[in-house]
Amino acid sequence: MKFIDEATIQVHAGKGGDGSASFRREKYIPKGGPDGGDGGRGGSIWAEADRNINTLVDYRYARIHRAKNGQPGRGSDCNGRGADDIILRVPVGTVIRDVENGELLGDLTRHQQRMLLARGGQGGLGNLHFKSSVNRAPRQFTKGESGESRELHLELKVLADVGLLGYPNAGKSSFIRAVSSAKPKVADYPFTTLHPNLGVVRVDAARSFVIADIPGLIEGAAEGAGLGHQFLRHLARTRLLLHIIDCASLEQDVDVLERAQALERELKKYDESLYLKPRWILLNKTDLLPEEDVLALRARFSQAQGSHVPIFGISALTGQGCREVCLAVMQAVEAANAPDEPSEEEQAE
Repeated sequence: MKFIDEATIQVHAGKGGDGSASFRREKYIPKGGPDGGDGGRGGSIWAEADRNINTLVDYRYARIHRAKNGQPGRGSDCNGRGADDIILRVPVGTVIRDVENGELLGDLTRHQQRMLLARGGQGGLGNLHFKSSVNRAPRQFTKGESGESRELHLELKVLADVGLLGYPNAGKSSFIRAVSSAKPKVADYPFTTLHPNLGVVRVDAARSFVIADIPGLIEGAAEGAGLGHQFLRHLARTRLLLHIIDCASLEQDVDVLERAQALERELKKYDESLYLKPRWILLNKTDLLPEEDVLALRARFSQAQGSHVPIFGISALTGQGCREVCLAVMQAVEAANAPDEPSEEEQAE
C-alpha cells in the first residue's frame, strides 16, 4: 500500500430540519390547538484515531465528506429524526488544521481519541413552542440551522521514541533491521527508503521502545534536493535522534565530519526545535576500518560535538555494538518518560 502522510479534505455537516406549523384536526375537536413538532438535528462529522490504520491514503481520493440533514418536524407533535454522525477514522498521530486560517484543531495521539470536525445544525422549533395565553393559534416556527463546513489539512506524524537521521546509504535501514523485526528495503543505491518505517526494539521481556527510519537527508534538501524535508515531520515527536554516519565511505575525498555537520545545518534550516533535540552519534561500518582509525574518528567527533554527546561505534551488518546502543537508548527514553519528582516545597505541602 502506498504511504500517504498528507491529505486535504472538505467536511460538510448536515442542516437541521425545519420546525412544523401544524394544528390538531380531529372530528368533534374543533379547536385542537398547535401540535407542530421540532426538526431533527443534522449529522456531525468526527475524526477518530485508529491504531489499525497506517496512512491517510483513503483521504487522498475521498476528499468531500457530507453528513445528512435532519428530518423536518411534523404534526401530531412528531419531531423529525436526527441524522447519523459520520466518523472519519485516521491513523494515530494525525494532526488536523483548518486550511483557511491555519489554526491547529487537534492532535490525535491516542487510540480511539475523538474530535469534532464539523457540528451539525440544530433542528428548528415547531409552533407548539410558541403558544401562550394570548396566542393560542401560533403560526410561527423556526428553520433548522445550517451545519458547519470546513476545509481541513490532515498531516500524519508517526509516533516513535527514537528517530534515525543520516545520509542515504549510511545504514539506517540496516540498523533498524538489526535491532527490531522491521524489514525495510536495503540495497546498494541511494534512497532505497522511500517512506518512514517503524520498528519495535525489545530490550527485554518488559521494556521496549519504538524507532523510526525515514528517507535519507542530503545537503541542499532545503532547496529541494533529494526527497527534501517532506519526511522530517515524522521525527517531530521523537525524544532522541540517532545520527548514523557511514565512517567507511567509498568516496576517499569526503570528510566524514564535515558531511555530518552539513546534515546538521540542513536539520537546523528545517526546524530549530528538531535541531535542538538530543542527538547521538553512531559511527556505522566500523568493521571495515582498523581499530586505530575508529578511535581517531571518535576523538574527532567528540572534540567537535562536545563530551556530552554520546558516540558509539557499530556495525549494523554484523550487529557489533547495536545491543549497547539499544540499552543506552532504553535508559534515556525511560528517563525522559519518567514523571518529574516533586520539589521539597511541594512534598512539604
